[in-house]
Amino acid sequence: MSATRGRTPPGPPRRAVLGLLRQLRADRLGLMSGAVTVYGDAVRVAIGPKKLYIFNHPDHAKHVLADNAANYHKGIGYTEAKRALGDGLLTSEGALWEEQRRTIQPVFQHKRIAAQADVIVDEALGLVERLRLHQAAGRRVDVLSEITSLTLGVLGSILLDTDLGAFESIGHSFEAVQDQAMFEMETLGSVPQWLPLRRQRTFRRARADLERIVDILVAQRKAGPSESGDDVLTRLIASTARERDKAVADRRMRDELVTLLLAGHETTASTVGWTLDLVSRHPEVGRRLHEEAVAVYGRRRPAYEDLPRLKYTTMVLQETMRLFPPVWILTRRAVADDVVGGYRVPAGAEVLICPYTLHRHPRYWEEPERFDPERFDPQAPSARPRYAHLPFGAGPRFCVGNHLGMMEATFIVSALMRDLRLERVPGFRARPEPMLSLRLGGGLPMTVHPWEAAGRSAA
Repeated sequence: MSATRGRTPPGPPRRAVLGLLRQLRADRLGLMSGAVTVYGDAVRVAIGPKKLYIFNHPDHAKHVLADNAANYHKGIGYTEAKRALGDGLLTSEGALWEEQRRTIQPVFQHKRIAAQADVIVDEALGLVERLRLHQAAGRRVDVLSEITSLTLGVLGSILLDTDLGAFESIGHSFEAVQDQAMFEMETLGSVPQWLPLRRQRTFRRARADLERIVDILVAQRKAGPSESGDDVLTRLIASTARERDKAVADRRMRDELVTLLLAGHETTASTVGWTLDLVSRHPEVGRRLHEEAVAVYGRRRPAYEDLPRLKYTTMVLQETMRLFPPVWILTRRAVADDVVGGYRVPAGAEVLICPYTLHRHPRYWEEPERFDPERFDPQAPSARPRYAHLPFGAGPRFCVGNHLGMMEATFIVSALMRDLRLERVPGFRARPEPMLSLRLGGGLPMTVHPWEAAGRSAA
């Protein structure tokens, strides 16, 4: 079927544009959920000159992200986010993206990541001990902040062979850069960066700080090779050395490292945070996680060989990523006319695949808002299509760090649940904040308790 013969998807009338713009800023998840609920699996939304095509069916996702991926470049939001993030793996296209992927992908190979398990275990056990101090003092702790620091430290060790703890400002700088990237997406890049707005000044300081940190890391690596000799930093130095223009080489290095570290640690921290929040609301799930971790580890140190035995932990993480996918939206721009699910998509159209809504599609998920890890029991038959669950995206741009992220989340959750019981602070309700990942707005304040206390109170 040619694009000219496809149907036009239904959608809200043009007079709704002002309301849509307000909702785009205030409630992006509500905008996406409302659109597919009212209009179905294919929706056309006109926001000013932009024509957005929302597709919410596994077959649509498969076509756009995999089968005809060559016709779809990164779309709305990513172009604007380049003003904050630069041309890293998340935002680049074409030959540059292919070179970046070739440079970085070997570092994420399964065998190499498996060899780094001890790094993650050390960090996870260290987190347990830090939380014990809060338990002894009887005080609440923002567990999300602790996890975010942990995941950034893990990436520094595994990807850069470097301790990022020496750079105290790095977390705040990443936060400011991400805020600016989302502002660019929301405003479609319409606000000049030179305007003396407070957020612009904060962003410029943060970006300069991150560039300073990258320059220090590169100088250190050039002065002395890493132990492995095969970390991301070493590979990027070799790759950018082929650039004739040193300024271009330096910019590429900074863009790529900032993107990798920001996206890499944020997505895993969000997944672990949401898991702990959901488990605190479902004590029976927490009890099963605790029992599994005790059965697998006993009192000994966790090891890479334990991961296949942590089946229930894996199920819980998969269900968490269904409800709160780390990559909550995937935007693409059609290069040429196409037909998706019988609907016409003209060249230049903005195409949105939203895992957040797709993972709640009532045709594929019974009681989609219910937290039920049993959905992912590997022994239970399932007729769900492969593309009904896309926590790491799909196709050529499938998340390069998915194995690392899953291993990290599994070790952190199982180590915590073996030794500690975490309870949400009364009255706190986690709020989804759709940034580069779907993170918990307002953090995750919790209190820390021993499992023995839970057993006595139940008795």
